[in-house]
Amino acid sequence: MSSVKNIEKKEENESTQTNTKQNIETKKTIINIAGKETIIETGKLARQANGSITIKCGETVLLVTAVKSEEPRKDIDFFPLLCDFEERFTAVGRIPGSFNRRENKPPDKSTLTARLMDRPIRPLFPENYYNDVQVVATALSIDSINPPDVLAMLGASFALSISNIPFNGPIGAVRVGFVHNKFIANPTFEEIEKSDLDLIVSGTIDSILMVEAGANLVTEEVMLNALAFAQTVIKQQVEEQIKFASSYGVKKVEVEPLKIDKHLVDLVEKSAKESLLKSMDNVKDKNIHKMFLKEAKGKAVKAFVDQLENKNFKELKEKYERKPEEVEKIIQNQVKVLEEKLMRKKILEEGIRADGRKCNEIRPITCEVGLLERVHGTGLFTRGTTQVLSSCTLGTSGDAQKLDSIDPQTERRYIHHYNFPGYSVGEVKPNRTPARREIGHGALAERALSPVLPDKEHFPYTIRVVSEVLESNGSTSMASTCGSTLCLMDAGVPIKAPIAGIAMGLIKEGGKFAILTDIQGLEDFLGDMDFKVTGSKKGISALQMDMKIDGITLEIMKIALEQAKIGRLFILEKMLEAIPKPRTELSKWAPRILTMKVDMSDIGTIIGPGGKMIRRITEETGAKIDIEEDGTVLIASPDNDKAFKAKKWVQGLVEKVQPGAVYSGKVLRTASIGAFVEILPGKEGMVHISQLQDKRTERVEDVVKVGDIVAVRVREIDEKNRISLTMRGITEEEKKKALEE
Repeated sequence: MSSVKNIEKKEENESTQTNTKQNIETKKTIINIAGKETIIETGKLARQANGSITIKCGETVLLVTAVKSEEPRKDIDFFPLLCDFEERFTAVGRIPGSFNRRENKPPDKSTLTARLMDRPIRPLFPENYYNDVQVVATALSIDSINPPDVLAMLGASFALSISNIPFNGPIGAVRVGFVHNKFIANPTFEEIEKSDLDLIVSGTIDSILMVEAGANLVTEEVMLNALAFAQTVIKQQVEEQIKFASSYGVKKVEVEPLKIDKHLVDLVEKSAKESLLKSMDNVKDKNIHKMFLKEAKGKAVKAFVDQLENKNFKELKEKYERKPEEVEKIIQNQVKVLEEKLMRKKILEEGIRADGRKCNEIRPITCEVGLLERVHGTGLFTRGTTQVLSSCTLGTSGDAQKLDSIDPQTERRYIHHYNFPGYSVGEVKPNRTPARREIGHGALAERALSPVLPDKEHFPYTIRVVSEVLESNGSTSMASTCGSTLCLMDAGVPIKAPIAGIAMGLIKEGGKFAILTDIQGLEDFLGDMDFKVTGSKKGISALQMDMKIDGITLEIMKIALEQAKIGRLFILEKMLEAIPKPRTELSKWAPRILTMKVDMSDIGTIIGPGGKMIRRITEETGAKIDIEEDGTVLIASPDNDKAFKAKKWVQGLVEKVQPGAVYSGKVLRTASIGAFVEILPGKEGMVHISQLQDKRTERVEDVVKVGDIVAVRVREIDEKNRISLTMRGITEEEKKKALEE
């Protein structure tokens, strides 16, 4: 299936400033997967970084660097990892479209790629390592054939593996497509478009760390087979990285193991255990859980202070008396450790969770639709103490989001935005631009619904859904997916199938493990896995998995997928009780869109000189008109009569005047020789004075005046396209029909 080549070479680089030669040692490896080469090279670019490589597939080239700070960051209890994907328009031979012609705020696609880089490597750093680490992938060349996101993930692992940064990798990363019932490793953009599956998998040599997928309602069996296929490629990538890194010969920074004072551990367990157990005794209210947790921390700190005042603990006093803030932080962290230990033990030994549920039990669900009258569609989804309000807005094709990035996609017709305000968790939080998490959750819910949306030909609307998280206690992204389905159906969007989503968790100790259905915040925070599955009754539409341990096996994945399917179908039933199918009529506040096709040569006629004609139609009818390059005209207005009036106007503009046909027209002006009548928008002809009536006419004004609506017949159209009209010889029946039209 594949072959791997190692190449080491020395290149001479001539300096143009000093005219001296400097030897640069470069190392290169080529990974061949199904006939497609991925080339990794180091030693030539960005040599002051701790680790630096270029990774190339086709003509797509990325520079990936890894850098760490010399000193750990103080007063933090998290690992400060920062991953970035930097777009450069030079990579696709373009100048940015912004006013200052410079790359500005990263597009959502770059943010999502940065998250893909972060998620699989984060669990593989030492637990007590607090030095800042930054991994940056910069696009040097993009061929718009080979996607750069998976290359950035693989490049991050290579850069870390050849650096002295303590990283317990390496990892592999592969995209899997499914075209004509055949799996494809690292498909091109064109192949992805044809594929029923867009699956990104990252893992170590024998386990899976991260999964991200969009799918056209594929079965669980297909998904498992795709994961197995991905693992064979990942194994090959990891084996090659191990060889490559060992030949590089860099020694990793040693991290001292975390030292835990046994006396403090015992003190915390004795003082805080009772309150922690109360917080897990069938407690469904998140605020009550917080109250017991606060009580546990308070008791532990008080117990420590009491011991400092006890003469029997002189050694303890000498060690900690001058570090009250540091000790309080250590104690509170130890309370968290104890909470995790007790929660996991309760699940593994008793099969009961903190809120009293069994492992496969789902929290109470309520669904409502049609809450807001002026909104085109609304859905309120509540599961336990997680609540999301999703609102749908329908717009015209001109409302579609234009994308200006190095990615081949240039437009989004379906947009999902996810908002996570501070009040949803009872906290004060400034409302600023969306964070990476919000962009990621919005993209997941968007991907979940995309396979079931109607095509543009049958439903020519741009669709925007906004999900507002009102309460949060686990899996708001899946609540957003469910809320999106509800509001789309309420808006009358004819989706092919309703979609539900569910979040699964994992508690694993040694050989024992438990899969949790519908995890709450505590289980997400203290558990080993966050595994989200969305889909219909037929199959899976999206998948996302993140691990906090060194990965899981395919056997565990299989059990999790089977359990997730049962939970997903249960939630789907609850949703369909609120609204069993999409409404047959749109909201009265939603625009009505009429479509028609015109010859491309007529587009200029509709627009008019400098847009004069299309502005006139819009001003006089109140309808919005969008014209696409293929000649499709979309006319939108909340008022049907206004939409049809605008459509009739457009039809008149492109209609060809037929000699002999009878039209109704408006007299625009008169002259001594006759009257000028507009028979179609922008098309006028002259009725000679001799053709105004069947008898002699002395003055034009004796028969017609400006503004009159008259019936006329086309006599002829000359070589200069001038139209000659007559009012003679028109029967009463022809006149009546023309005037009615």
